[in-house]
Amino acid sequence: MKAFTYERAESPEAAATAAARPGARLIAGGTNLLDLMKLQVETPLHLVDINHVGLDKIEPTADGGLRIGALVRNADLAADARIRRGYAVLSRALLAGASGQLRNKATTGGNLLQRTRCYYFYDTALPCNKREPGSGCSALQGFNRMHAVLGASDQCIATHPSDMAVAMRALDASVETIAPGGTRRVIPIADFYRLPGNTPHVETALQPGEMITAVTLPPPLPGRHVYRKVRDRASYAFALVSVAAVVDTAAGRIRSVRMAFGGLAHKPWRVEAAEALLAGKAPDGGAFAAASDKVLAGARGFGHNDFKLPLLRRTLRATLAEASTAA
Repeated sequence: MKAFTYERAESPEAAATAAARPGARLIAGGTNLLDLMKLQVETPLHLVDINHVGLDKIEPTADGGLRIGALVRNADLAADARIRRGYAVLSRALLAGASGQLRNKATTGGNLLQRTRCYYFYDTALPCNKREPGSGCSALQGFNRMHAVLGASDQCIATHPSDMAVAMRALDASVETIAPGGTRRVIPIADFYRLPGNTPHVETALQPGEMITAVTLPPPLPGRHVYRKVRDRASYAFALVSVAAVVDTAAGRIRSVRMAFGGLAHKPWRVEAAEALLAGKAPDGGAFAAASDKVLAGARGFGHNDFKLPLLRRTLRATLAEASTAA
């Protein structure tokens, strides 16, 4: 690990100002950043500790939703009675991620910003456009079993690792930020992540120094909440394919559905046209197949990850069948 300087910020405004310095990085739980520093994938010159700036509360909003501070720990968020009652898909997604020890440290803001677990991104001896723009993508012709089948480019086929972000996308969350100088804005999570294109190192809509302060959830959605995660082992593994779904049924038909996918792309993947296909339909094989076709439009495997295409179909079918069953 390379030497760095350290400071403790006492307010969000001070943290954003400090984070705008060249080579500065924010740190809270550090569950991803410290690993990357040890491998010298990340080599910040200055760390800004934000654990003392507040932002650790879950509060109701005027419209009946919830505002989750960026420093709320994943374990606390998953266990909160309001989340378990009104946003069960989020609680289930959080509990499917990492381990109990990591969830006790990891924060809401940090979870959204965690970086890909692509093997080649972590190996500094091999080319990676995300780590070193213009060097090439080793995964294209390498071992790419965990990699993207949607939204990828010839520059990068990495996937986003967060389970929480998939549930947030299904719930239409919004990300609140503060920039140096105190400017604040709200970014819909649909616009927060960027696809790789020709700039895979630019992963989010955040500007230099801009810091997440909270995530806002709209009022709870009616229906059954399900999070299904297919992975190589039962715990402490990243998703090959995951589905976050909220399905409301009546009289044996799907009244409304929200669904987002993980393990498939550079960001949580949601196709609202697929949801529209399911509205008013009986939860059966024909409806599920049509929705799968819409989700997989433009999908492409790269050899070792070709299995993700049929796996997505089976996972979506199983998730919707479970969610459509009366509680």
